[in-house]
Amino acid sequence: MQSFTAWLEEGLGFSPEVQVRLLATLVILLGLWMFRRLVLRMVHRRTDEPRSLYLWKKNATYLNFFLGMLFLGIIWFERFQSVATFLGLVSAGIAIALKDLLANLAGWMFILIRRPFEVGDRIQIGEIQGDVIDMRIFQFTVLEIGNWVHADQSTGRVIHVPNSKVFFEPQANYTKGFQYIWNEIRVPLTFESDWRAAKEILTEIAERQAGRRTDEAAKRVKRASRQFMIFYSTLTPKVYTTVEDHGVMLTIRYLCSPRRRRGTEETIWEEILDSLGERPDIEFAYPTQRFFRRDREARVGREPKAGTAEGPGGTPEA
Repeated sequence: MQSFTAWLEEGLGFSPEVQVRLLATLVILLGLWMFRRLVLRMVHRRTDEPRSLYLWKKNATYLNFFLGMLFLGIIWFERFQSVATFLGLVSAGIAIALKDLLANLAGWMFILIRRPFEVGDRIQIGEIQGDVIDMRIFQFTVLEIGNWVHADQSTGRVIHVPNSKVFFEPQANYTKGFQYIWNEIRVPLTFESDWRAAKEILTEIAERQAGRRTDEAAKRVKRASRQFMIFYSTLTPKVYTTVEDHGVMLTIRYLCSPRRRRGTEETIWEEILDSLGERPDIEFAYPTQRFFRRDREARVGREPKAGTAEGPGGTPEA
């Protein structure tokens, strides 16, 4: 052992004090690793639920990170008495060189403290939409939705987003707080259709398919109003009437779960097609186009009427 320490001092230039610090560092890292393995093994014995296992794994990693920073700071910095002292040791040049990493670290701490979203939430940050599937010190990961896929369904792509994005991009959380979204289905009808009867049919369909969520939504609104200024006077489905260029537009507005938007829309549309298809006095409208050919329309306009003939001089004769 003495020969090994002598070799470290003579060959590598490590003083006895540095060797002690290196040995203490290895012991601390090994101890933290064993502590994390022990905690996770105990958790695995108690539960097999994937979300609980994931949260325990991430929390154990975060705890090890903070404990490691604390112990190593005490070992390697003799005057490590406070966080301010430790941060004061970091020079301005290093801070500038690592500004992106430090911004991501600050974003991670912001996410842990303020919790704008958690694993499992459906969010949009900037132009990125998806379900949060992982959160780490420098980045979080989402399973993308939307993009070329309609109705907020998954594309299958996994996107890694820097944590610093939470400071520079607006964030929308589909599932935290109110936990419902308003969806709209536009049904165009011709001007000749009995739009009042169609409106009654659409109202019945919307209440039958989405009305049962009203009571649960009212409870969630009341719960969310304790934290946010959320207030809705009406939560029941409603059909609105407007007029557009090609006909009467009836718009169904109803509440649905963010992950059920496409499914509910499909169910409602199938019932609309079945119900309105049985009514001959109701027709769907769609934009149409008419093409005008100047030469043909002008020639038709100059042709003489039936039963007349042009005489000399171009005047029509009987």
